[in-house]
Amino acid sequence: MTKMKENFIGITVNQAGFEYDIHSLVKAFYPAQDVKVFMENENKESSGPGLPDLDIHFTKEAVLLTLIAGEGATASFGGKKIELLEDMPRPEIKNRLKQLLYQALSEHTGKQLPWGTLTGIRPTKIPMTMLEEGRTDEEIMAYMKAAYFISDEKGNLAIEIAKRERELLKTLHYEDGYSLYIGIPFCPTTCLYCSFTSYPIVSWKKRVDEYLDALDKEIEFAAEYYKDKVLDTIYIGGGTPTTLEACELSRLLAKIKESFDLSHLKEFTVEAGRADSMTPDKLQTLKEGGVTRISVNPQTMKQETLDLIGRKHTVEQVKEAFKMAREAGFSNINMDLILGLPGESALDVHHTMEEIEKLNPDSLTVHSLAIKRASRLSQWIEENGISTLNNTDETMHITLEGAEKMDMVPYYLYRQKNMSGNFENVGYAREGKFGIYNILIMEEKQTIVALGAGSITKRVFPDGRIERCDNVKDVNLYIEKIDEMIERKRKLLL
Repeated sequence: MTKMKENFIGITVNQAGFEYDIHSLVKAFYPAQDVKVFMENENKESSGPGLPDLDIHFTKEAVLLTLIAGEGATASFGGKKIELLEDMPRPEIKNRLKQLLYQALSEHTGKQLPWGTLTGIRPTKIPMTMLEEGRTDEEIMAYMKAAYFISDEKGNLAIEIAKRERELLKTLHYEDGYSLYIGIPFCPTTCLYCSFTSYPIVSWKKRVDEYLDALDKEIEFAAEYYKDKVLDTIYIGGGTPTTLEACELSRLLAKIKESFDLSHLKEFTVEAGRADSMTPDKLQTLKEGGVTRISVNPQTMKQETLDLIGRKHTVEQVKEAFKMAREAGFSNINMDLILGLPGESALDVHHTMEEIEKLNPDSLTVHSLAIKRASRLSQWIEENGISTLNNTDETMHITLEGAEKMDMVPYYLYRQKNMSGNFENVGYAREGKFGIYNILIMEEKQTIVALGAGSITKRVFPDGRIERCDNVKDVNLYIEKIDEMIERKRKLLL
């Protein structure tokens, strides 16, 4: 039996260290294809029919790129190169490599990517740094276009958000403060696209107290260790924290209140998330526990899509959950949407925005679907193809216009690998309703102490250096090794 040839784009490179950047940029041009990077001395098969082969060769003076289109036919431009200077620092070599690769692939495919060569998740860091250096908007835009080939639209968005973030962050305590993340790794069910640490609550109902016991120990450590620091924000995420019963939520919130000084707290968010996990008594518990901001996340208002992605609730339940949150007294409610979900069209996104506008939340977070290997979506794509995942300029603009109708402005953004349409995630909010923790996690300007299974603590040093330590993802191991998790933090936070 003849083995079918594997369909992928093959890239050969003679110098290690840039594989991730090469892979990410090529994948942005060819989202439906596998991309493989080989070292020059490895055995490498040719790409699949109609797909290009690329050869990247470093010398002391230049980076050379040759693109062979399909079955041995040389591309129209033949080879390209970009000069390297003596003793050029690695970041600049990386930028030049990506410029060369972008120009070659853009010419070959006829595509231009909205974010150009930028493949990192924090594009606002560039304008933020330049603003702090006193650069003008015009200087920042000129640099971003020349260095990264970014579009005018995305450049203006990054600068606008960086300026807004900078003003919001001025009120926070950097060196003498911190923020707190607490992870609840349980969900009603696991969504098709999800790769977060989460476990079906039905399997853990009888052991939630054990998890909270371990979490209590971490809370006690963090409160004692940082008792002389200012706590600026708290974010309880997951998973879906509201899969806990009201009494369990009450226990957790009481522990937080008794352990930490909350007198300087600017924001206390709980990711309520799933409509099928919210009840009036849980919402009242959150409100009485000092929570100031919650998320009610439909992802879409199309029932067929909700069913497909495994969210076991109805559109009507989303509306009811939002109404319950308002009745419980919450005046800062966020809603999350995902663009590019299977089978959804611009008309579907328009319908979703019409329904969201009727509810009138205080903030809106618009995600471009990211295809994660650890999610069931990867397998779904293998079986059904990627062509049904459509995120376009049109759908992005539908959500932008909807946010503007609700008097919201963009206040933070981030990008992920393998995003539908190669776009971004944008947070919109009304004045005074911005999610401060969201900005902190993206801009990495303040230490975030993270507790719970699968969470990652990030310590930000005065010189800007960042070090991390992570908790194990497995809930059983987290409970069993909680003392080890605490010791890891102790060493990091010394």
